[in-house]
Amino acid sequence: MNTTAHTAADASSAPVDPRAFRTFGEFYPFYLSEHANRTCRRLHFVGSSLALGCLLMLLLSGNAWWLVPGVLVGYAFAWIGHFGFEKNKPASFKRPLYSFMGDWVMYWDILRGRIAF
Repeated sequence: MNTTAHTAADASSAPVDPRAFRTFGEFYPFYLSEHANRTCRRLHFVGSSLALGCLLMLLLSGNAWWLVPGVLVGYAFAWIGHFGFEKNKPASFKRPLYSFMGDWVMYWDILRGRIAF
């Protein structure tokens, strides 16, 4: 058995700490790997779309209470995707800003057809 290959495989299967990434550019490939499940990505997309709808309602109505359902639907759909389908813990627990940025970059990538919906 080739021990070098075995060691490399062990290293690649080790859990990754999202806090280890120094830049968003380093983090985003990890973020995408945490969203490999198509249903999880779809739930993220729906939750983000609903959150945008709530933001639009806030802007149209001037009622700041639209922030509450916007945040709730955005995170609820994402967390259902992670816990129910992806079977992992959202990176937002350890890298909230990068995860928030990743949500919107992935959303845009889905809209442009760069990531399968």
